[in-house]
Amino acid sequence: MGLIDDTIKSAKEAIKFKETIFLKDNSELQDKYDALNKLNEEYPNNEGLLNELSLVKMGLYGEDQISYQLKKAHIGMYVLRDIKLVYEDLKAQIDYVIITPVYIYYVECKNLVGNIIINDKGDFIREITKDGKRIKKGMYSPLRQVEAQREVVRKIWESKTSKLQRFFSSSKFNYYRRVLVVASNKDTIIDTSKAPKDIKYKVLRADALVRQIEYDINHKSNDDYVESKKGMEQIANAYLEFSMKDNIDYYEYYKEKYCSNTKDEDLRKELIEFRKEKAKSMNVPAYYIFNNEELDMLIRLKPKSVDELKKNKVLSRIKIKVHGEQIVNIISK
Repeated sequence: MGLIDDTIKSAKEAIKFKETIFLKDNSELQDKYDALNKLNEEYPNNEGLLNELSLVKMGLYGEDQISYQLKKAHIGMYVLRDIKLVYEDLKAQIDYVIITPVYIYYVECKNLVGNIIINDKGDFIREITKDGKRIKKGMYSPLRQVEAQREVVRKIWESKTSKLQRFFSSSKFNYYRRVLVVASNKDTIIDTSKAPKDIKYKVLRADALVRQIEYDINHKSNDDYVESKKGMEQIANAYLEFSMKDNIDYYEYYKEKYCSNTKDEDLRKELIEFRKEKAKSMNVPAYYIFNNEELDMLIRLKPKSVDELKKNKVLSRIKIKVHGEQIVNIISK
């Protein structure tokens, strides 16, 4: 009866606990925003700074909208904002980890412009109005993005648990760790009417986030384990323990990038063109080749050999193996 008694005790504790506790509420976007604002005062009318500031401000606004919704909820949960996890060559940056008495949610925040349609194949289509005409364009699925982040968490979990635990719990991993894409732009309309059933309720607006979590908890199975407040706190602290901390001075980073006379724009254009062509030939998203942060590091460090590329840890081992030689050739040239 011990397990049943523990479950009943946890359920009673969870019922009493109705707060939203942010164990981590700071965001990399806030650090970027503060640095860009400071530089904007020192270097006014810098087009690069202004464009970057606009993008960061939009992203920060989106994250803040989700924080606002979570803070006024009465569910009882622990929240971690902007968590970075690493497993070997894999990285996961999760905008929000929400730990409730029953489920853990990984949330990808998107401040999307235009309306989003998800078709019967699960493809994301963005619809915008330009010059009075409706234009539809396909976009990379943010749902697949957050699902990939969950797989990194699975790798870490598998490396830290026994074979016996994995045998009994692996099949339920995704069930208890759910993914959501939250559109924070209040003007965005999300059309999931034709979306597959398993996607339909995973993409929503910020003002529907708490309602969806409440619905999931209220419709949980009788067999679902209900975690206590103490248990939720322990889980949240475990995520913090495995999270990676950035030690980037964004003031110096953006100052060098936008306020220096040696920005190497020709190199940037050539690397971007290489990334575009490579992604097209491999039929993968451009950031699979290297993302914008890695691009900036390549331009700043200018590694002249594959060994130097490995030493500086600009790219993962897989990216270096597949594209490293071509990249250093472009830089050397």
